[in-house]
Amino acid sequence: MKKIDAGLAFVFPGQGSQSVGMLAELAAAHPIIQETFAEAGATLGVDLWRMTQAGPEDDLNLTTNTQPALLAAAVATWRAWHAAGGATPALLAGHSLGEYSALVCAGSLHLDDGVRLVAERGRCMQNAVPAGSGGMAAILGLDDQAVVAACAEAAGNEIVAAVNFNAPGQVVIAGHRSAVDRAIAAAKTRGAKRAIPLPVSVPSHCALMLPAAEAFRGYLDRVPFADATIPVVQNVDAVARQDSAALREALILQLSAPVRWVDCVATLARLGARCVTECGPGKVLSGLIKRIDGSLQVGSIGEPSGFSAALSRGQA
Repeated sequence: MKKIDAGLAFVFPGQGSQSVGMLAELAAAHPIIQETFAEAGATLGVDLWRMTQAGPEDDLNLTTNTQPALLAAAVATWRAWHAAGGATPALLAGHSLGEYSALVCAGSLHLDDGVRLVAERGRCMQNAVPAGSGGMAAILGLDDQAVVAACAEAAGNEIVAAVNFNAPGQVVIAGHRSAVDRAIAAAKTRGAKRAIPLPVSVPSHCALMLPAAEAFRGYLDRVPFADATIPVVQNVDAVARQDSAALREALILQLSAPVRWVDCVATLARLGARCVTECGPGKVLSGLIKRIDGSLQVGSIGEPSGFSAALSRGQA
């Protein structure tokens, strides 16, 4: 790896960034991408590259498949970046599942352990809530506290909470499906511009995931972690960590705690990041970061033009 660029941070996307055909163009120019997918897939006995390229989309969108596929995609892009002479970032962060990608790229987890972990994480999440009983929705155009208040009003004897603080005016809620529907109505009453139900199979990052966290802990405790070679800003509290024990514990908390993405981006900037690059498929995080902090230079490297542009900006 090249010398660390003190002003560069890499961020890794989570669920929702997957698509059939993702990274196909980049893989055509960088064989290491398919090689990484083959390595990750062999760990699970699944042809992850074929799944991402041929679908069907419904299979790719199952949590148990999406998580290892996105981890492989992020690590593959990271490897391609360094093989092309890209600079090493000084800071890393990932959104939800993307935190595992960050930990693999930081050297805290081996790829095979990371793939097994996220596959197990997906199974624990899927098993924690009966199919169809949970839901998530994006609330747009309403401030954080108003969304929190709408959830409190709507909960009744069920669970619904603000779980992803993604950008100013964009908060995701999760919980029992009926409570999410009530919270959508309450948010609209408070002035939300839009409320969009999300096509997900589990209500992530809310108290309904506490059983998943307990089940996952037993598995996570058996997986070896190393101290991270690059600090990773974690979702639960936006703190940059390298200590292996602290990194591991934050992953347990993350399952049932909100993703504080706005705070994570603020931490990256406070610690010296001037350029933030999205490593993996899509541009979801790039769009959020532009809304969070307009002073940051933002890019993505999941397709050839963005990859080449990042290299030419001096990040090499």
